Amino acid sequence: MPEQVYLLGNLVIMVAYAAIMVAIIVPVARARQLWTNKLGVATAMIFFTCSVGHGLHAFMAIRGLDHPGGHLGGGWIWPSAVWDAFTGVIGVYYWTLRRSYKVLLEGGTIYSSPGEQNRLAEADARELEARNAAEKHRGFLAAVVEHTDDAIIGVNLDGRVTAWNRGAERLFGFNAGAAIGQPMSIFSGDAGAAADQMAVIARIRHGERRIHYEARRVHRNGSPLELSINVTPIKDASGAVTGASITAREISALKEAADQRRTEEEQAHQKQRMESLGKLAGGMAHDFNNILAIITNYTEFAIEDSDKPGVREDLDHVRSAAGRAQNLTRQLLTFTRGDGARPQDLDLNAALADAREALGESPGITIVGRPAPEPLTVRADPAQLQQVLKSLTDNAREAMPDGGTLVLEANTAEISAAARGPQPALPPGPYARLLVSDTGVGMPPEVAERVFEPFFTTRPGQGAGLGLSTAYGIISEAGGSIAVYSEPGVGTTFRIYLPLVAAPARPERRERPPGGDGRTVLVVEHEPPLLRAATRILTVAGYQVIAAATAPEALVVVGDRDVDAVLTDVVMPDMTGPRLVELLRERRPGLPVVYMSGYSNGMLDVTGVLDARAPFVEKPFTGDDLLHGVHDALAGRTRSAV
Repeated sequence: MPEQVYLLGNLVIMVAYAAIMVAIIVPVARARQLWTNKLGVATAMIFFTCSVGHGLHAFMAIRGLDHPGGHLGGGWIWPSAVWDAFTGVIGVYYWTLRRSYKVLLEGGTIYSSPGEQNRLAEADARELEARNAAEKHRGFLAAVVEHTDDAIIGVNLDGRVTAWNRGAERLFGFNAGAAIGQPMSIFSGDAGAAADQMAVIARIRHGERRIHYEARRVHRNGSPLELSINVTPIKDASGAVTGASITAREISALKEAADQRRTEEEQAHQKQRMESLGKLAGGMAHDFNNILAIITNYTEFAIEDSDKPGVREDLDHVRSAAGRAQNLTRQLLTFTRGDGARPQDLDLNAALADAREALGESPGITIVGRPAPEPLTVRADPAQLQQVLKSLTDNAREAMPDGGTLVLEANTAEISAAARGPQPALPPGPYARLLVSDTGVGMPPEVAERVFEPFFTTRPGQGAGLGLSTAYGIISEAGGSIAVYSEPGVGTTFRIYLPLVAAPARPERRERPPGGDGRTVLVVEHEPPLLRAATRILTVAGYQVIAAATAPEALVVVGDRDVDAVLTDVVMPDMTGPRLVELLRERRPGLPVVYMSGYSNGMLDVTGVLDARAPFVEKPFTGDDLLHGVHDALAGRTRSAV
């Protein structure tokens, strides 16, 4: 019985292998792939040899049955049967495996038809084309990232730089080799900024998708950078955040332009507001004049008709009050340019001398006059100009109840479209200028911006609030402008600008000073727009700039670094400029210094706030003013040479 089973198994396997061989070789032959499809032909040969082998086994089994003492009898039949079963299983497994490869062996065949080959070739071509397009797109994006003007920086979650494009090289001054692998603190500027950066990375790690902010960073040479920064997460294939992409753009010029637009808008708003107030006040003044005319005339009639002394005395009080009211309406009309002026050519030096003489002596107050070195001829009403000076000097004396210094100056000034800092809204050109400065209590910004409004006063019950509004109207009628600069607890400077009738011989314009040659200047200014403007002017001129908004900050950012000069504001919130210079000169004696201030040069000189020999730049200033001041300080020149 075992011999019959062995024979039957070999016959079945022989037929199966033969069928597999035919199933392989026939389609290959029909497709004319007998010479090209080597895998198919080799597989068919394998099954052919296996089929022949099992046929021989079957043949020998038949011989063994015919001859019981033959070769296949005894112990050989069972190992042969096991081997045949094993090869049969391998054949079935091969067939099953081959059919599972439908991508390569469509329909279970080991070959592909010509049409199928074309389809697969087209699919491969499309896949290759898509892959090439994606690669080209990635290359294009990489080129865009590499060559954009914006700084694009990759950082990991530890805050270390992992990518650094050419925009970052241009913005910060570090090449990619020097930046990659370094902490972000290389362009932070100080420990506080570095901590802020790590806080932003922590927010990205915890799921925020986009963070935008503006911040100050530093160039490799120490100069400050005003940046607009966007931070977005970088994720891996699983969606986990692995780092952050930082895009930074330098916005100093944009901020400067925005500051300039804001200043112009504020000037336009101030002008519109004053014009509106003027129209209102003018209408009120005319109406009140009509009423006062009735009161005054009928009071006169009553005085003439009354023979009672008491009644006449009472009516005299009414007439006196009506007269004071008429003076107020006259001032209102002056503010609104409704009261005709009698302009004539006059010398501001003479007007200043008359005002100084009219002041007389004031206990506890030192009065200093500083006329211009040459006559300054303007066209204005002399009486009205004296009225303006009287109003300003009276306010100055009232602002110094405990005594102080009052300075009256006359000089020339250039209104320039390029000037940085507050200046009147007048056409560019040369102007005569009167300055009235005091060391009084000063005014906060919200008061200073309203001082020229009619009826506005900080001393209710002590005045009608028309003195400065009248001064504004008189100066405006003369084609000029009046401006105020004040700091609480420090003092106030009023500037009056008037057109020159015949401009005096102006000094020849100095040549632009030499470049900075990489020298380092510490700039300290508490007004951000002016700090940016000064930094940009000096940086463009070739200086390296260390910028600080306060004196204590300046001491921190300078540290042990060497600076060649200091450009500092005089009056600052936490510490004055002269005190800062004293502390800096303890570290480096003889350090050159340039002071700048919105107060007048003469005011700071006579009060002893500044060294009279130190170069001084008055706000508003032009780029040339600033560069000349710094250059003269570095050259060791005193203010007389400025």
